Amino acid sequence: MASNSAVRAVGVSKQVSSGGQPLTILDDVDLDIGAGESLAIIGSSGSGKTTLLSLLAGLDLPSRGTIELAGQSLNDMDEDARAALRAGRVGFVFQSFQLLAGFTALENVMLPAELAGLADAHERATAALDRVGLAARLDHYPRQLSGGEQQRVALARAFCGEPAILFADEPTGNLDTVTGGRIVELLFEMNRDRRTTLILVTHDPGLAARCARRVTLAAGRLQS
Repeated sequence: MASNSAVRAVGVSKQVSSGGQPLTILDDVDLDIGAGESLAIIGSSGSGKTTLLSLLAGLDLPSRGTIELAGQSLNDMDEDARAALRAGRVGFVFQSFQLLAGFTALENVMLPAELAGLADAHERATAALDRVGLAARLDHYPRQLSGGEQQRVALARAFCGEPAILFADEPTGNLDTVTGGRIVELLFEMNRDRRTTLILVTHDPGLAARCARRVTLAAGRLQS
């Protein structure tokens, strides 16, 4: 593996069972993403984009092939070991927000930093929420926030631990144009100013064009 790689996939395939028959979602994918790079994964619905993102992040394991994250192979790690590797290194922004309903905005943002053992998790979370314009909403629960505000909480959660790698799955898909534009600027600011590796899945050609590199998936295969 090249020393400046953040994430690397070699010969990665993913199959699941559908109606008792094997269904191939990804087929022999090779991808090397450099530290500090911004990469857009594009393709039609059902092409395997989100599955690839989940595999690259170690949220799932491939049926075949190898994946290295932050210089370490994920293939021989169990779920707990993969989670420990991600802690403090990896951030996520999901289209569906993935906020905990019983936690306030501040508690949602603090949680990954606390799990990573950061002593200043409260201060980091407060600063991250202020950065996304939610300093006045720290004690609000997700049900009390608009969709755009919930996405900004999710972004603050991703920023809180200052991750080396940030995965974003359709980060503006549920947002209005103005809020989506603000989210995009924050993502690329993090990539530019902190050299955070940004890997995003998007249907938005304008967003994809902001990335330094784009790859296209079609029927589970990368297109040249």
